[in-house]
Order: sequence, then structure tokens, then C-alpha cells
Amino acid sequence: MARISDLLAAGTTYSFEFFPPKNEAGWLSLGRTIAELEHLSPHYVSVTYGAGGSTRTKTADLVSWVRRQTPIPPMAHLTCQGHRRADIRDILTDYRAEGVQNILALGGDPPTDGSHAASDYRFSGELVDDVRAFGGFAIGVAAHPEGHPRSPDLRTDRHHLAAKLRDADFAITQFFFEVDHYLAMMDELAAHDVHKPVVPGIMPVTNLAQVSRMAHMSGAEVPRWLIERVGKAGDDPDEATRIGVEIAAELCVRLLEAGAPGLHFYTLNRSGPTRQLWSSLGLDRVAG
Repeated sequence: MARISDLLAAGTTYSFEFFPPKNEAGWLSLGRTIAELEHLSPHYVSVTYGAGGSTRTKTADLVSWVRRQTPIPPMAHLTCQGHRRADIRDILTDYRAEGVQNILALGGDPPTDGSHAASDYRFSGELVDDVRAFGGFAIGVAAHPEGHPRSPDLRTDRHHLAAKLRDADFAITQFFFEVDHYLAMMDELAAHDVHKPVVPGIMPVTNLAQVSRMAHMSGAEVPRWLIERVGKAGDDPDEATRIGVEIAAELCVRLLEAGAPGLHFYTLNRSGPTRQLWSSLGLDRVAG
């Protein structure tokens, strides 16, 4: 299995994100999605973690399945919420035994039921420190080009991002739609003398209502021009997907031209839009 830090050092990476399904039907659908995307030979895939650690077992199960059943290196998301330091050591011990070499260390969201999840961590930087001390993992962190929704201002957000990225190996961004947000963030990190790879996260917009809800939670803005452009599809879902993929492809091209170290595609556990975007970018000729 490859470490993502090594893959990034070797060249441009292309990767996917999945989440653990909630039921058997979801697992069957995800199995088909992974089978349809596996032949594209992504450099790695990431697996998300539920609020307050609620999908801890399911995340580990999916990471283990990818590790054992595919040639694709998996990256496990791990959050501060709901974990004591002993929990983190147990999880890392299990991943090490499984041969997993990549961790995305996140702050995480509190439980959706409003309960309090006991934790020994306040910030993701503290989790990065513990994963680093444990040893054996390439460590990624999250970046928010438009600022974390819980940051008081963008200046504070960049200060915290620079601090945790100094101790991590790379970052992956939340999705965004304006290339200038990414470029400004990179300039601000450089001003903090931080030059680690930051991989843009890409979300093709195929459902405006769904993406708008997700954007609100992650601190991203859905621009008016994008709403109007996708809105031209009317009630035709196929046309909406075509337009959404076209917009995402334009963003990807601009990011790669600007020197982005890779692209990370948020699949929402569906293969169609991702495969269309992959083909539009000609990645079947360059990835693998």
C-alpha cells in the first residue's frame, strides 16, 4: 500500500471519497459504485467518519474492504469528536495491523442528536500530534478555502490551518466553486511559510438543493452564476448533471493549470457524475 505523501511527491494525484452506507441496500449500491470506479485506477480513496464517531465501525469495515479487495490505497477519516486518546490508539493499532497507511485527521461534527460526545481533543491539530507520535501514517488534514464555518474570521482560520498543516503531510479541501478561493488560500499559507500540498476537493453539482445544504454546513458559497447556469436544466436531471459536470471540469482545468497537486472527487457514493467528469478531463489517459 502507498502513502499519500509519497504519491503526491511523485506527481499529480486523482482520488475519490466514499461514505459508509446506513443500510444493506446502500452497501450494495456502494459496491457497484466502487466496482465501476476501480478500473479508473485512482491513486487513493478516502472513507468518511460520522458525526461524533457514529460510523466508527462502518468506516473501519469499509476501509478494510477497500484495503483487502481492491488495489487502491484507502485513507481513513478520523475525528476528535467522541474520542478519548485511548480510543485513538486502539483505532490506529487496528489500522496498522490492517496495513492502512493514511489518516485524514479532522475536528469532526458533534452528534446530530444534540448529545455531548466526550473527547480528549479540542482541535484537530491535537489529533494530528497523536497520530504523528503513534507513527507509521501519512497524515492529511482538512482545509476550507472560504474559511471554516466555526472560525471567527478568515485570518484566524488561516492561522490555524497553517499551524496544523506544518505538522501534517498534506491537506484536502472542502468543495468550492471559485478558483480564486483556492489560490488566495495558497497565497495566505505561503505567507505563513507553509508549502505542503493542498489537494482541491471537487463536487459536481447535479442537485442544487442537496449541494446548497452541504455547502452551508461546510462554509462554502454556491455562487449565483452557478445556480443560474444549472437552473437552465429545468426539470431535466440528465441535463442538470451534464451542466454540473461541465462546470466542475472547467474548475478542474483551471486548478491544474494553476499548479494544484491533484484533484479529490466527492462521489456521494455514485459513479455516474464522477465517471463523466473523469472522461471529460481525459484522466483515463493520465491516471493509474
